[in-house]
Amino acid sequence: MKMKTDKLLIELKKAVDAVEIVDAHAHNIVPIDTDYPFLKLFSDATGDALYNTPHTLNFKRGLRELTELYGPSLSLSLGLHTVQETRRSLGLEQSAITCFRAARIYTVLIDDGIELDKMVDIEWHKKVVPMVGRILRVEHLAEKILDKGSDGATWTLDSFMEIFTKELKLYPLDFQSTFSYLFHTVADKVVAFKSMVACRSGLAINTEVTKSEAEEGLSDVLCAGSPLRISNKSFIDYIFMHALEVAQSYDLPMQIHMGFGDKDFDMMLANPLYLHNLLEDKRFTDSRLVLLHASYPFSKEASHLASAYPQVYLDFGFAIPKLSFHGMISSVKELLKLAPMNKVMFSTDAVAFAEAFYLGAKRAREVIFSVLRDAMVEGDLSITKAVAAVKDIFAENAKKLYKLHKLDDSSKDSDEPHISSPFMKEELHGSVKYSSTESDVEPHVSSSFQNEELNGSSKDVTLVRLIWIDASGQHRCRGVPRQRFYSFVKKHGIGLPRACMGISSVSDSPVEDTNLTCSGLITIVPDLSTKCRIPWAKQQEMVLADMRTKSGEAWNYCPREALRRVSQILKDEFGLVMTAGFEVEFYLLESVIKNDKEEFESSDKWRKCHTTAFDMASPMLEEMLTYLQSLNISVDYLHKEAGKGQFEIGLEYTDCFGAADRLIYTREVIRTVGRKYGYHPTFLPKYSLDEYGCGSSVHISLSKNGINVFKASDGSSQYGISKIGEAFMSGVLDHLPSVLAFTAPHPTSYERLYSKEWNGRFVTWQKENTYAKISTCTLPGAVVVSHFVCPAFDACTNPYLGLASIMTAGIDGLRKKLSLPSPVDRETRDVNQEDYRRLPDCLTDSLNALEEDMLFNDMMGENFVVCLKAIRKVAGPFSLALAEIDHYCEDEEPYKDLIYKF
Repeated sequence: MKMKTDKLLIELKKAVDAVEIVDAHAHNIVPIDTDYPFLKLFSDATGDALYNTPHTLNFKRGLRELTELYGPSLSLSLGLHTVQETRRSLGLEQSAITCFRAARIYTVLIDDGIELDKMVDIEWHKKVVPMVGRILRVEHLAEKILDKGSDGATWTLDSFMEIFTKELKLYPLDFQSTFSYLFHTVADKVVAFKSMVACRSGLAINTEVTKSEAEEGLSDVLCAGSPLRISNKSFIDYIFMHALEVAQSYDLPMQIHMGFGDKDFDMMLANPLYLHNLLEDKRFTDSRLVLLHASYPFSKEASHLASAYPQVYLDFGFAIPKLSFHGMISSVKELLKLAPMNKVMFSTDAVAFAEAFYLGAKRAREVIFSVLRDAMVEGDLSITKAVAAVKDIFAENAKKLYKLHKLDDSSKDSDEPHISSPFMKEELHGSVKYSSTESDVEPHVSSSFQNEELNGSSKDVTLVRLIWIDASGQHRCRGVPRQRFYSFVKKHGIGLPRACMGISSVSDSPVEDTNLTCSGLITIVPDLSTKCRIPWAKQQEMVLADMRTKSGEAWNYCPREALRRVSQILKDEFGLVMTAGFEVEFYLLESVIKNDKEEFESSDKWRKCHTTAFDMASPMLEEMLTYLQSLNISVDYLHKEAGKGQFEIGLEYTDCFGAADRLIYTREVIRTVGRKYGYHPTFLPKYSLDEYGCGSSVHISLSKNGINVFKASDGSSQYGISKIGEAFMSGVLDHLPSVLAFTAPHPTSYERLYSKEWNGRFVTWQKENTYAKISTCTLPGAVVVSHFVCPAFDACTNPYLGLASIMTAGIDGLRKKLSLPSPVDRETRDVNQEDYRRLPDCLTDSLNALEEDMLFNDMMGENFVVCLKAIRKVAGPFSLALAEIDHYCEDEEPYKDLIYKF
């Protein structure tokens, strides 16, 4: 369906726009007052030909994009002058930061072998981009050595090669050498060598070039006079072979300039197929060759080599943005016809101006989106694979090939938290302060959810998200600019229609019988104890919100207030605090287009606790864990669940209010990280009849003055449960049919609860059976019970309301001093049905039970309960059972919408 295809393309576009870039090949920036012509930003023409550049389409497009970059106040009609004046007013550093920030480039690898007027050194670039590495151009090194001379003595091949080889070997070790004063005084971090052999003498490299041939070639070079330019084929081949040996020994890639060359150069000699002899040479099978510039105009040949030889990699810098848009797309498509996508990388090949980095990155995103979009439409790629390709091409492939983790010194010899994505480095890591939509950064932390010592100032915050969970269990938010939040909203909140709590999972229109309409406003006020920096959007914060009336009183329909009110009753009457810990189950689905319709497929084929599935998902799970830990959310475990593509994260116990807060943030983390890795995470209780259900089983206990009082004080108790614990759990069991209206509030909840893997349609409890509706749990090695678990709790539940309903039922048990019936020690589907009350078979039955149970009206408010029942009733007939959904509405596919909503 076109609409579904459009959704996937929007998802791809978001991934392309958000990805942080490794620019794997570029050159030094020059200062504002350089004599290097700014027109060179748009063309490689020289002399009088350069002054025709303003008449090219590339110039006109680039000028428009730079005008937009530097601000809407700039006038396009004033031409290039207005951009240049803006650069001067900002200064070199600030204008460069603007460009790199907009380009979302966080690592640049610089070949400083082009000597430009007044160019800044590599170290300077660290002021404007977080990580910088050096690419050593071998011919430039050789020319510098020869230019320096041998103190009056005549150069011989042996004397030259001794120094040349020594220099090559010193750079990978980051040492300063005897010739260091010829270069920039920087602790060079060489991540690759680079050769200009293609445009000097061609790629038909003589791998068996003799020493005498090289000696003769050196003589020709020296006789040509100064300034030296190495162009003799034998000598170039000789130094290339030796440089490649050094690169291979230090596990460094060798970049090879391809395609474009000097005007007098025979382009046919740059055909990468000429590399055949080198690639077949057994001495260099462990080398890694990077063919730059998409090998244009030999992209097809380069693609073949990358597919045929493991040591060949491709980089499409310079082809973007110097070619026409059609030419750029055509070139990249040629590369991807045969080349594995994990061997293709991006670079800007930017020279002299930070604006070149920006334009290169901007157009590369447009080109890659266009290429991958076509691949998706043609059925070559799923959305998952396309998103993965985006990350590989723009960053991951380069990170692995150039071993860029060695550039990150942020965690060495320091007590500071490790930062792997430098977009969020603060002043203690340099002057760069970037934000990241989706990054691998150890997040900043603040408030009770985060460590104050790592939080720092909120001055760089741009936006604060106020989050609430509606009655249907959906996560909602509103964003407020920082200044507005801290000057007004922090104290007074923002207004919402009363209907915000009268919405179902069917639509965003208020349900009629809730008595909540769009007329009238309530206020959502941030609970500042939950405010924290968002791990994946570093210049934003998020905070959970309470709902109040305009007069400032707690609103009767506020879920957080409902839990707060019932918790206070438990505290006042019995001196108890209910603690909770959630199991968070979720599926990672892949969205694919089949017959022009969107379908969801599982992301793996393995079942519960399978090591292969866990290993494949480990990078993603580690990132989730990092984000959760940064939010002070403690995790007990992570594992592969029984469903294909299903996982579970177990959260640590805390007070029930904190448990609900942490569950909400945990789901936000899972959704974000899952999307980052190209999956669609869903918590829907039952997304497929053929797969296991997905729940948020809640573990419940009671404490008094910080001590667990649910368990018996000794082993004398019949069930290992204290009298208090038994009464509380008995109340939950007694009211379980009504509780399900809160904790299993959607028709899909019952598809999960009564699927084949579950036990029980009766009001019973069991020991140590996680599939029972209520089960006690004992810690390893213990005799007494520590807590009980309610698996009938899922993501369609508002967690505050679900916990409030369990607590309400437990309080009734405490008041009545109820005792537990005997546990059922066998599968409840085998019990005598006449001995037990039957649990609701569907949502309608649960609502009927709630209708007859007045306890919840008294404890949680009659109007609120009426509202919730109305919302549940609307969800039922709309969603229907899974088996009936195709019959219900084939075009709208409402069930798939639930996967997106939950």
